[in-house]
Amino acid sequence: MQVCDAGAFIAAERGDRAMWTRLKAALTVGEPPVTSAAVIGQVWRGSARQARTARLLDTVEALPLTERAGRAAGVLLGRAGASDVVDAALVLAAADGDSIYTSDPGDIANLARAHGLHVDIVPV
Repeated sequence: MQVCDAGAFIAAERGDRAMWTRLKAALTVGEPPVTSAAVIGQVWRGSARQARTARLLDTVEALPLTERAGRAAGVLLGRAGASDVVDAALVLAAADGDSIYTSDPGDIANLARAHGLHVDIVPV
């Protein structure tokens, strides 16, 4: 599964061909990319200039940041010595073997390690 951090959406909005190729490949095999609803809050501004982001959001499965997910993110942040709840929620959305597309590979790797998660972290 492909998990998209804010950096993936920003790359897609810039028209990054590699990012769009990855996302289209996932959709072709019936595996829509996943993100956290918190990530959407980071990138969405409702502007007409975000046409590519809007198109991408139509294909992405957004996982809610519920109270339970928020608590789990807080525990993960404590274990990792980190503070970004959006990054923690995103890592919790991933499973072993997934690819996480991010512009914060160091922070995501730290959280993934603290969670005992084995993922492919792809800088975008």
